[in-house]
Amino acid sequence: MNLLLLEDADFITTDRALLRGRRLQHLHEVHRAETGDTLRVGRLDGLMGTGKILQLGSDQAEIQIELNQPPPAKLPLTLLLAMPRPKMLRRVLQTVSSMGVPRLVLLNSYRVEKSFWQTPFLHPEAIREQLILGLEQARDTVLPEVIIEKRFKPFVEDRLPQLAAGSLALVGHPGEYPECPRAVNQAVTLAIGPEGGWIPYEIDLLQGAGMTPVQLGQRILRVETAVTALLARLF
Repeated sequence: MNLLLLEDADFITTDRALLRGRRLQHLHEVHRAETGDTLRVGRLDGLMGTGKILQLGSDQAEIQIELNQPPPAKLPLTLLLAMPRPKMLRRVLQTVSSMGVPRLVLLNSYRVEKSFWQTPFLHPEAIREQLILGLEQARDTVLPEVIIEKRFKPFVEDRLPQLAAGSLALVGHPGEYPECPRAVNQAVTLAIGPEGGWIPYEIDLLQGAGMTPVQLGQRILRVETAVTALLARLF
């Protein structure tokens, strides 16, 4: 936890907050904090700054807050991601959040098993928990937007063209395609497929919506690795 992230319910006055639970445990066990220590803090969807520990006990901590810094800028990106395996989903959500992706669309695909959509990790509170862990890691305060689309064809045909309008629209896929561009300076819409990649029918539909296939080379990467590699290359 590189940023102590506070929510509205934590504040008891405009500049004081009470911490309990996981974050308090982190103060004790990881930071080994003491009364009088100063920490990096941020308010969820708000500013960042510093917090001074006024009281530190076993059940709660009282912190005086000064917020005067904006969070880091988000990437100019909409990420479309075929629904990964549930255990991988948690890691991907943290990665997306920590790397500054503002909007994530979890999308169905032929190679996505139906059981994946039944995972409790898709519950709003479970998604939010992983996104917050990513924000704490990266020192950010603004939660990404997560959209769930379980019907591939209607989404790609009816909503994707408008969503990707005005952006560099790319779909990551192994094969005889151009290399993924580097260090772009414009908005990007990027689609990444499931383990095993998109099927030809899906590639055709994505291309019909204005998406251009690109590749990273001969190696086939896991989804979580492909996300990191593509974002690092693009931005």
